[in-house]
Amino acid sequence: MIRPMQATDTPDVLALLNWMDDAPEREVFAPDSRDARELQLECEDNTCFVLDGNEGVVAYCAIGQFRDGMVLEGPVSEPGTSGALAPLITRAIEEAEGLPVYAFCARDNLPVRDALEQAGLSPLHTTDFYSAPLPKLTSRARVPDGHSLARRLPIAEYRALYRDSEDAWAGRLDWGPEQYDAHFARDDVRLVVLRREDRTVGFAELELHPDDARADLTYLAVHPAERGQGYGRALLALAAAEAETHPEIRNLRVRAHDHMRAARALYAHAGMTHCRSVMSYLKEGDEEA
Repeated sequence: MIRPMQATDTPDVLALLNWMDDAPEREVFAPDSRDARELQLECEDNTCFVLDGNEGVVAYCAIGQFRDGMVLEGPVSEPGTSGALAPLITRAIEEAEGLPVYAFCARDNLPVRDALEQAGLSPLHTTDFYSAPLPKLTSRARVPDGHSLARRLPIAEYRALYRDSEDAWAGRLDWGPEQYDAHFARDDVRLVVLRREDRTVGFAELELHPDDARADLTYLAVHPAERGQGYGRALLALAAAEAETHPEIRNLRVRAHDHMRAARALYAHAGMTHCRSVMSYLKEGDEEA
């Protein structure tokens, strides 16, 4: 039986999330919490559903706000219950009330991919992740002659370069000054800006994950007019050098969508190793919603 999640279901849902964590091919977009109280609080922000089995909850799926629509958390299910995933997803999607619905899962998570497509979602693209030890990247870290480094950008310049480079995170283009300042005031966020005279040629944005000994290069932007001059390689190495100033960080991870050929070539040339692939799915919204 599919029903709304209750507080008493939290231990079963935690067990499902921990099972998912044990193998990368089971990955789906899911709550960050792995503590019962924190998970209960996190689930209060979303509409959550579970599937009952003979001995408790055997599957979980939730839906919450995301960009211009909604996003699925999960589904996560015990082995042997994948046939019930599509109905569980369909029940969660009903809460979107016609808005677009996004979902994310590991490329190798075939049961979830099949269930998403049965529920009417279509694949958008694949995002591949690459990683490398910092010393492999920092050996080339230097500021090109005639250039300088900065750690901040005026919000107008940040938006303009983001818009000119790619619109994948268009939500950031709607940030006001308070959101922008709060983001870059975080202890785990760093910005490396490369300038030539009074012009910004590109930037690299980092998020630090000391518990995992890793920094994520969340965005690397080079102005379209400045491409083909080695700025991508320079920013990648300079971002790694910034990460290396934090002793607990040992690796850098980057991402590239399947259409980003230049980024993929850059990471391959730098000797980074492919480590993870995530599929993005979308169910288009109803025009009248």
